[in-house]
Amino acid sequence: MGTMIKAGIVGATGYGGAELVRLLLGHPQAEITALSSVSFEGMRLSEVYPSYTGLCDMVCGTQQEVVEQCDVVFAALPHGLSQDLAQECHDHGKVFIDLGADFRLESEEAYKEWYNGDFKNQSLHDQAVYAIPELFRDRIKGKKVIANPGCYPTAVALALAPALEKGLIERTGIIADCKSGVTGTGRNPSATTHYANLNESFYAYKIAAHRHTPEMEQTLTHMAGDQPVKLTFVPHLLPINRGILATCYARLQDGVTEQQVREAYEKRYGDEFFIRLLPKGKSADVKQVRCSNFCDVSLHTDQRAGILIAISAIDNMVKGAAGQAIQNMNLAFGLEETAGLVLVPPAF
Repeated sequence: MGTMIKAGIVGATGYGGAELVRLLLGHPQAEITALSSVSFEGMRLSEVYPSYTGLCDMVCGTQQEVVEQCDVVFAALPHGLSQDLAQECHDHGKVFIDLGADFRLESEEAYKEWYNGDFKNQSLHDQAVYAIPELFRDRIKGKKVIANPGCYPTAVALALAPALEKGLIERTGIIADCKSGVTGTGRNPSATTHYANLNESFYAYKIAAHRHTPEMEQTLTHMAGDQPVKLTFVPHLLPINRGILATCYARLQDGVTEQQVREAYEKRYGDEFFIRLLPKGKSADVKQVRCSNFCDVSLHTDQRAGILIAISAIDNMVKGAAGQAIQNMNLAFGLEETAGLVLVPPAF
């Protein structure tokens, strides 16, 4: 085994940061060297998350310590807080992987509209790569500023990419009807995530107004040969901890058959370890990917209406966040892409 990669996490006590810790503890070629947390600075991570007792008793220090001590810095921060840190990592020659939204959008105008912010350093954004490995693998290798995709955009892109790439569906009128577990809302509770309100509940939120919409359209537009793609995105909150189910509806181009669709997906994803294309008649289920980096995809057609229904299931904290970030770290450092991520979903 070669030299271990020194990994650090800024924002280690949020759900994304804590999941990075869980996964990195099992990585054969990376070790956690430093953690930081504004809310819990000076406390051991195992005091915040008792399940890490004896496994990660590291004290949460400062952001500066993470940058100085590590080869790769993961930022598990809300949007708007990563650009200065990315610049600092860049200046120190460190690999920076952002689990937030600051480097996901190529257009500053779109970032300003949806996130009410500006690009502080355009050249740094120009160097950043948007990193869904299964779609943009060759762009990621060797990069030092990596934008880890959002959870919903990962699920939707993997559900629809092969169909758009092969021109099998129309580029307008697409509907992404998605459901997420409550960890997607973050660690800080709110009235809507209070147990009494969430339990026995199921509802849509930010209807056709969610910030992940431009990210989805950006990725799908690239997959469609840079022909503009428009979709309607409606997220829902499920009373479960983990998982995203993305049910995507798109109108088939005239004459396209169910077999053509399946062949396109088989060809695109046949060699992808983390994407499991389910057999005909099976439907993707969040339970079957829980705590893993897998994305299950099932294909269905409404022949009467001429509609493709592509369904994907991911764990929003793994393939939708920390697992994909580690997959991107593996690519950036030239490691085996599956290193530390061969996680078997619990059977029950």
